[in-house]
Amino acid sequence: MSSIGVALCLLSCVAAAISMGLATGKAVDAVARQPEASGKINSILLLGLAITESTAIYGFVTALLLLFTA
Repeated sequence: MSSIGVALCLLSCVAAAISMGLATGKAVDAVARQPEASGKINSILLLGLAITESTAIYGFVTALLLLFTA
């Protein structure tokens, strides 16, 4: 039963990876369309990626806690 909980926690890592790939692709498209806005696009992209990565880290740490303490 614990392994099912670990797998569910790791789904957040998979979702974060997919969303980071999509966000990066959209940022590249936006810079290709408006190169003069690349600074603003980069700053918003990095903020979004940092928040998404923190979600993945929380899911990974929760999975480790479930795996080694339950």
